[in-house]
Amino acid sequence: MRALRFYSEIALWRRGEPMAELAKTGAVSSRPEAARKQTLPVVVALVLLLLIGLPLAVWLDLRSLSSEILKSQAFQTGQIIDDMRGFYASDVVARVLAAHQQVKPLHNYTEVDGAIPIPATLSIELGKKISAQNTSVKYRFVSDFPFKGREVHVLDAFELNALTQLRADPKQHIVDVAGTIFDRSVRMASPVMMAQACVTCHNSHPDSPKKDWKVGDVRGIQEITIQQPLAANILAFKYSLIYFAVAALSGLAFIRMQRRQAVTISEMNTDLTVANEYLATVSMKIARYLPPQIYRSIFSGERDATIATERKKLTIFFSDIQDFTGTTERLQPEELTELLNEYLTEMSRIALFHGGTIDKFIGDAMLVFFGDPETKGVEEDARACLLMAVDMQRRLRELNAQWRRRGIENPFRARMGINTGYCNVGNFGSADRMDYTIIGAEANLAARLQSIAEPNGIVLAYETYTIVRDLVRAKPLAAIQMKGISRPVVPYAVEGLLGELAQRTRVISEHETGVDVFVDLDVIDRETAARTIRTLQEVLDALDAKRAAQT
Repeated sequence: MRALRFYSEIALWRRGEPMAELAKTGAVSSRPEAARKQTLPVVVALVLLLLIGLPLAVWLDLRSLSSEILKSQAFQTGQIIDDMRGFYASDVVARVLAAHQQVKPLHNYTEVDGAIPIPATLSIELGKKISAQNTSVKYRFVSDFPFKGREVHVLDAFELNALTQLRADPKQHIVDVAGTIFDRSVRMASPVMMAQACVTCHNSHPDSPKKDWKVGDVRGIQEITIQQPLAANILAFKYSLIYFAVAALSGLAFIRMQRRQAVTISEMNTDLTVANEYLATVSMKIARYLPPQIYRSIFSGERDATIATERKKLTIFFSDIQDFTGTTERLQPEELTELLNEYLTEMSRIALFHGGTIDKFIGDAMLVFFGDPETKGVEEDARACLLMAVDMQRRLRELNAQWRRRGIENPFRARMGINTGYCNVGNFGSADRMDYTIIGAEANLAARLQSIAEPNGIVLAYETYTIVRDLVRAKPLAAIQMKGISRPVVPYAVEGLLGELAQRTRVISEHETGVDVFVDLDVIDRETAARTIRTLQEVLDALDAKRAAQT
């Protein structure tokens, strides 16, 4: 979170926001975090409410729907019974009481005094009354063999199909569901069977169109149609509708919130991209002012930027260019700058390759040490420092040959000193400005050893020489005294490496007035070697001839 705040503040600072105000208010980091903390409980509560609300709404709707259905069924049943009772009272009982003769059941009972309807007529007339007063339930008795004089009813496809199927199997029930999505209806047909009394009446009645009825024949069908408009039950699901309305509104609110968060995150990603690019540029620039080991440890969080030092045994390297002041007088500033930068770049590359920590450049001088912040042990650090110095002198001879070809008459010749001892190493300075470096008499001794070295030479302190004596051939020099060091210091001038290590630097370089020789035995091939031998032989013959003439 601190890194996010840091990146965001940098991005906003790049866009012109005052960093001090942002640091005071904490608006960059606190605003998204506060919004997230505020919305999270609301979202959790809303999700829980929706999870609990769905089964509750369904249960309330089912209870309401069952109540409405029961009420509707009770009302319709009561209405049907009222229709039956009214029909029985007016068309049966009233006619019996008003009859002046014997009561007879007839299909045209309304035309005969004292007659009452037969069962088929009763069904037809009762169906008319029920259907006329009830919009949801309709009842009808139909047959394809009606008595003469009856109102003609044209059978539709459902009724014809029902008669056909029921006469084939009277035990089945024919059901048809039809209608639109807004108005559904169910038609159910059941058979009207001929009993013995019905057979006797129909086969002997003059108005009957069929005279060969048998007991069990299907006379017709009684058809019940129930219609249920969808709109009538929509309000029965009012709780579910309320739930889905709340869910829809919550979903829209959540989508809106997510879109706002997506926009915020997109803006933050853009800011982070800008900040990362800016930090990458800044870090690359900072890296040029710090040793790579310190740069990595700071940016990885291993080392804090605080004033702190510790005492360690280090191997210190100091180098300087002989007669650099005279070189500056012979070269133009532009040429000198280019030459010095090239020299320091190559020397730094070699130092980093061997694991050295580049402390500082002091004009043309270099201070490098081994043992902090990374170390392989005192002995290995001293060996690495010696090999680094040898590689630097070899590379400098190669550079001198290149520089001479570019017209530089007297290129650089470096003197190098190496010492091993205890120093204070760490961050020195103030809270506002500090420097990672070393201090101590042992560091000063390395500089003193460099000052007594021959041009292109390396001088070791005695303690360093005792560590690397199996690698190097060196001769002792006169003892020297150093301020801060009570003992006399015996320097050792490096003459060359021993064994296989000596083969690594097989370079012959010599430059005097009228003489410029550079031979790298590691890269020269056989043909070039043969040509070089012939050339050198010619040079030797010419030199012998000149010496003989002068004597």
